[in-house]
Amino acid sequence: MRTLWIVSGGTEAVPGIRRAKEMGLHVVVSDMNPKAPGMAVADDGVVASTYDVEATVAAAQEYHRTVRPIDGVMCIASDVPLTVASVAEALGLPGIPVKSARLATDKLAMKRRFVADGVPVPWFSPVESVAHLRQIVAEQGYPLVLKPVDSRGARGVLRLTTDVDLDWAFRHALKFSPGSHVMVEEYLPGPQISTESLLLDGTGYTPGFIDRNYEHLERFAPYFIEDGGQQPSILNDDDHNAVCELAEQAGRALGITTGIAKGDMVLTTQGPKVIEIAARLSGGWMCTDQIPLATGVDLVGAAIRIALGEQPEARDLVPQFHRGVAIRYFFPTPGRVVAIRNIDRFDDVPWIHRLGFFVGPGDVVEPVTNHTKRAGFVITTGETRGEAIEHALQVMETVKIETAPVRQRR
Repeated sequence: MRTLWIVSGGTEAVPGIRRAKEMGLHVVVSDMNPKAPGMAVADDGVVASTYDVEATVAAAQEYHRTVRPIDGVMCIASDVPLTVASVAEALGLPGIPVKSARLATDKLAMKRRFVADGVPVPWFSPVESVAHLRQIVAEQGYPLVLKPVDSRGARGVLRLTTDVDLDWAFRHALKFSPGSHVMVEEYLPGPQISTESLLLDGTGYTPGFIDRNYEHLERFAPYFIEDGGQQPSILNDDDHNAVCELAEQAGRALGITTGIAKGDMVLTTQGPKVIEIAARLSGGWMCTDQIPLATGVDLVGAAIRIALGEQPEARDLVPQFHRGVAIRYFFPTPGRVVAIRNIDRFDDVPWIHRLGFFVGPGDVVEPVTNHTKRAGFVITTGETRGEAIEHALQVMETVKIETAPVRQRR
């Protein structure tokens, strides 16, 4: 029995962990939380922070030497490609180069590489200070997007308009940067798409293609909050193919010849452009649930095979069908959760794939400033894209997360 080491044991990784076990693998999960959901599903658990590269490498080497040989390493729904690549390098396992993983975790270096390789991206610049930010705004005008160079989950990402205090914005973005680096880029209007590509010896396949939903952009301003997505895409074939080709080109520009390239893309009037590429399987149940539901492609299974040094069949990466799938997130009024009502109305409803919550009675719902502040979600299916969306909205309108104001202690 071969052994697969999965870095991160969060809730969204659990379906992928189960898939690995279905494939007959001995699964080891590493996470800083000994009670992480993935630990309970795995064959073995090792306590090590997913973001602590040295600790995870040391733990993997120790396990490899004293417990059983590790045959592959990967992450699922966790943005830790550098940790994964470092373990792979240390143990001589298949994986993307460490240099590629570093580029994927530094948005400024990533965009510079894209420019050097002719990959279309929005205009961008590092920001050294508030004074520098003011100078950039004076030269470029509004709107702009300010973000930490090295964060994730939309933490610290702001849409700059005339209503935003630049001193506050710079401090806010800087607070979420582990390396204390901030950048600004052009705001690109147009349809936003989440892609997920798998590269095999440089040839790309993109079964993941989800139209992102930002209908509450003004409600959450200046924070950049995505409130769901849907499939199949409304883009025509030419635009769809252009976005896919660019996402795959961007993955190759990072030095990924065999591996996953998860893209945040925008279709502008000048054609598609790349916001960023993540060198790992997606979160939001995209790789584990949404893509298989909509296309029949077992992307997680293919990624597992690559981690083990195997070659998936190209035909298995081509969509078998295009069914309606939608995801929406709950954003209740901030306060302490009193109750979550009407969940039982959707018991055994066939078009609900997942209905889950990140909060429960007694928990405090904080104001929405990034994607970690979402309170719950639903994934729905339908014969068409429109039907899947209607189903999701029905759940959103029916299920209520009731909150009460939090009393301040004197």
